Amino acid sequence: MLDAETETTRLLGIMARLRAPVGGCPWDLAQNFATIAPYTIEEAYEVADAIAAGDMVALRDELGDLLFQVVYHARLAQEAGVFSYADVAANIADKMVRRHPHVFGDAAARAAAGQSAAWEAQKAQERAARRQHGALAGVPVGLPALTRAEKLTRRAARVGFDWADAAEVLDKLDEEVAELRAEMAGADPNRLEDELGDMLFVMANLARKLKLDPETCLRRANDKFSRRFAAVEQALAARGLTPADAGLDAMEAEWHAVKRRERGLTATEV
Repeated sequence: MLDAETETTRLLGIMARLRAPVGGCPWDLAQNFATIAPYTIEEAYEVADAIAAGDMVALRDELGDLLFQVVYHARLAQEAGVFSYADVAANIADKMVRRHPHVFGDAAARAAAGQSAAWEAQKAQERAARRQHGALAGVPVGLPALTRAEKLTRRAARVGFDWADAAEVLDKLDEEVAELRAEMAGADPNRLEDELGDMLFVMANLARKLKLDPETCLRRANDKFSRRFAAVEQALAARGLTPADAGLDAMEAEWHAVKRRERGLTATEV
């Protein structure tokens, strides 16, 4: 079994060497918080992909890549004299102890619902201490748009600004679809963008009311489309055709055939 402290020290040393002004890596020396941030986001998604695939070897590797991103940002901050990796670790350790008084403090053990309420109350106190006021304060603007929409509406729902149930959200979705249809006649790009944004925002609300994660829903839909379109391409290739050669009608026929095979249906059952 490897020693965590030893390996962490080794990793921090590697990062310091990469950023060394003399003998370091030219690419790494040219980076800053802003240029590294996209890689951090990408690595987080690759962790999620490994989890979805149930691939533990890949998960180990991707978690390492994500950890390196933390080490990278901490090194940049240390060079700037603002904080270090140790500060990052200490801060999250202190925060977890503070947010779990039922484990580390004198608070009585709570049921899961009570723990969630206490967690949110503690987070609200921390936001207030940072002078982040208002129900929506602290929801990161850098989140994927669907995730941010879900979090914004979840925050608003905590103070009573919410639909009663999913059926009411569907009614609102019908309203937004009608408004988008009306704007399509004028084809004003700004108005279309506004109405389509409203529709997507309502969809994120619908996912929340159904206790679903909108990003997961869309990710699965993307995967399904990719899988089915690849099967269409393979079926056409077996006939000596490319999608462009086959045309829309042939692609549509193959698409429905793929759906039938996935669902185990016959042509007459679709």
